[in-house]
Amino acid sequence: MADLTHTTSTGSTAKDAMKVQEEITEAPARAVDGSAHAPESPAQRDGETGEGVRDGGEAREHAHRRWSHHRRTYSHAHFKVYKRRWFGLAQLVLLNIVVSWDWLTFAPVSTTSAEYFGVSETAVNWLSTAFLFSFIVASPVTIWTLNRSPKESIMWASVLLLLGNWIRYAGTKAQGGIYGVVMFGQVLTGLAQPFVLAAPTRYSDLWFTEAGRVSATAIASLANPFGGALAQLVNPFLGSIPSMVLYVSIISTVASLPSFFIPAHPPTPPTASSTLPKIALLPSVRACLRSPPFYILLLTFSVYVGFFNAFSSLINQILYPYGYSEDEAGICGAVLIIVGLVGAAISSPVLDRTHAYLLGIKVLCPLVAVAYLGMIWAPQTRGLVGPYVLAAVEGAASFSLLPIALEYLVEITFPASPEVSSTICWAGGQLLGGIFIVVMNALKDQQPVDLAKVREMGREQGGGDRPPGNMYRALVFEAAVAMAVLPLPMMLGIKRFGLSHWEGRLKVDEHREGNGVLAGEEAN
Repeated sequence: MADLTHTTSTGSTAKDAMKVQEEITEAPARAVDGSAHAPESPAQRDGETGEGVRDGGEAREHAHRRWSHHRRTYSHAHFKVYKRRWFGLAQLVLLNIVVSWDWLTFAPVSTTSAEYFGVSETAVNWLSTAFLFSFIVASPVTIWTLNRSPKESIMWASVLLLLGNWIRYAGTKAQGGIYGVVMFGQVLTGLAQPFVLAAPTRYSDLWFTEAGRVSATAIASLANPFGGALAQLVNPFLGSIPSMVLYVSIISTVASLPSFFIPAHPPTPPTASSTLPKIALLPSVRACLRSPPFYILLLTFSVYVGFFNAFSSLINQILYPYGYSEDEAGICGAVLIIVGLVGAAISSPVLDRTHAYLLGIKVLCPLVAVAYLGMIWAPQTRGLVGPYVLAAVEGAASFSLLPIALEYLVEITFPASPEVSSTICWAGGQLLGGIFIVVMNALKDQQPVDLAKVREMGREQGGGDRPPGNMYRALVFEAAVAMAVLPLPMMLGIKRFGLSHWEGRLKVDEHREGNGVLAGEEAN
């Protein structure tokens, strides 16, 4: 076992990697406590139990207990983690924030944006929808780039963000606003998104131990909706449309520049599983497609991410027919995301220690579906409590679920490279998100809305349960699909349905011999 790294360094196929896993799985249990290395004494062979033997056994047991108490991960002592990993993670966080901020730049002020560009709200919705569809176009290149190096992916995202943001600003300033130029810039920022949104599992696998991967994935992945929360909360207060886009462009520029200076990879691998060769891209895709649990997660992940994207994009249009202001709708979107971040901050460290991925999925998915169900009637109350409470539940459940699902994807597809499964699932979520926006917009009540009258009356004056422009049917569609998908994740792990698996990457790390990496044992 001590020469595992040397053994696996020459392998390059899934078969080689699986052989290594089998060798690890079949390792005798006695290797854990060192008994395989201790010669048997004459007294032990003869069945004697002298005081010296007992004292020695007690001493070894006490030392083993002390070692077990201080062990932080399963990783072998010669594996190191490096403090510099936090620089790359911080940059990934920044880029995910600004790319999501770019996505929802116009959504919180959809009515104002429509008036400024002289287009319909449907055209404003297409700025968000085109952003999501751009993800699909860039996904194949994203997988190839992430397989080469997460740093390359981060740099590509930065270049596209710089170009897209300043083209959008030019479009808002030229001739009082040119919608087509803004759309082109929006598409460029959309092409940047997969390079950073699909990167967290690949980055955490490259730099972090099994005791930190869930938290690292959560921090980087959830930075994306945090950027959306900032857009919902801040953009309505940034002044005119050109001023708003200018501020966002400056922030994006400042956040993008450090990408070219982060480290590309650690000098040495952080865990035993990191020493295993990742199989090539096409075999990785085939490995994913041959896994029944992958299809369940793909569909569930795509539907729930898609509805989260659609709801975030349309929240202002869902609420304003009932008299809610743009500020109140923006705060509702911020509640959705900020409470979600708090929930994920609590749940992710717990999952890092327990690795109870299946339990987390089966507890959180029903909360997501029920929150969408309740949202059908929340706007009709014309109060803040209903929409805000349901948005909080939706955010907490969705955000806690996201890193669990991404890490579980890596486990069920191991030793396939992590970026393959995550990019495919994110692409599914963005595709369905765009489709859901189009469908929900089509289900919107088509009666003309007198915005001046709605603003004057406010939500306290009332106007019926189905005012002009309401999205009641769209919310029913959202809830119905969310509830219909719910049974699928509840079947994960059931052998009868062929949906169980053995935890590949965790198994590799768990069965390494020797001392663990102790807290604080880091290199620069």
